Amino acid sequence: MGARRIGLLGGTFNPVHIGHLRAALEVAEFMALDELRLIPNARPPHRDTPQATAEQRLAMVALAVAGETRLTVDDRELRRDKPSYTVDTLESVRAELAGDDQLFLLLGWDAFCGLPSWHRWQELLEHCHLLVLQRPDADSEAPEALRDLLAARSVSDPLSLNGASGQISFIWQTPLAISATQIRHLLATGRSARYLLPDAVLAYIQAHDLYRAPNA
Repeated sequence: MGARRIGLLGGTFNPVHIGHLRAALEVAEFMALDELRLIPNARPPHRDTPQATAEQRLAMVALAVAGETRLTVDDRELRRDKPSYTVDTLESVRAELAGDDQLFLLLGWDAFCGLPSWHRWQELLEHCHLLVLQRPDADSEAPEALRDLLAARSVSDPLSLNGASGQISFIWQTPLAISATQIRHLLATGRSARYLLPDAVLAYIQAHDLYRAPNA
């Protein structure tokens, strides 16, 4: 068996929606990944609206990817007791893989530009390649702190990333204009969120009375 190609996409997924899923599937197909894991993170929810618990967010992602063989859910960040840093997650995943397996961390452009504020960010590329999902309208000037890294590690064609880790490439995507904030607002105001997220996820939200306005 040859080297496996594994993608990781982290997020709050509060709730997971078809914007997340479509982006994940497009990357999985384009990059010929064996598996793309969605990793719900343990970030504490915002306090202004009723929120789903970590367990509920995980359950919704599991429902969302059921039946799509390339997409899976990984709960390791929610199982960890201490604060969850991406570098810890990468170390943990990498420890379970063969040495020549390729690991790709998917990041949006905004997250990529914020990398210098991440915990031990310079170590990320020791464990994975970075795939930056670039919007056609993104202002593509990376911050000063990343320019040297890009000059040294950037590869123009994402399909030519080689080795287990260490390089950065960009994938152009036109993301669906859907946000979890918008979905929570619709639900809190009693409107329908149908067709913005998988039916199974919507049914779960309704069954568990999630994202309702406090007085609803």
